[in-house]
Amino acid sequence: MPTLGELMGTLPQKGTVEWIGVRPGRREDPGALDSVEATAGEGLAGDHYAKSGGDRQVTLIQGEHLDAVGSMLGEGPIDPARVRRNIVVRGINLLALKDKHFRVGDATLRFTGLCVPCSLMEETLGAGGYNAMRGHGGITAAVVDSGTISTGASVQMLDGDVE
Repeated sequence: MPTLGELMGTLPQKGTVEWIGVRPGRREDPGALDSVEATAGEGLAGDHYAKSGGDRQVTLIQGEHLDAVGSMLGEGPIDPARVRRNIVVRGINLLALKDKHFRVGDATLRFTGLCVPCSLMEETLGAGGYNAMRGHGGITAAVVDSGTISTGASVQMLDGDVE
């Protein structure tokens, strides 16, 4: 029988980047991109969070969660721009990346925390948006190694825990 640690360190599934968006300024709507440059220690080119240091350089959310949130709100899948995350992935459980490094396209990212919803979700998603997003907000990450991230790119865990 494998240990819990061994199970948590094994993630053979690979995800796929479905959507990319950056926001040039605070409270501005994200612009959708086909690809973006991720710079180590800074974040995504053109995004207002792209600056030296910080743990919230990139935000990621699962496409499956956009489907679930839409269902809870009586809608179809939610348009990614409405939840204000940078990258939508499908096919991999982002929470399984906790305390891990992972590759998104050509860039290496480090899991830094949960991306919890804020009260702005009531404005962008409508009444009940905040509660619908609870537990579905995605994760935050820092860029460890620079590279290009494109729609259709692979998302996969790398060996070794974050130190």
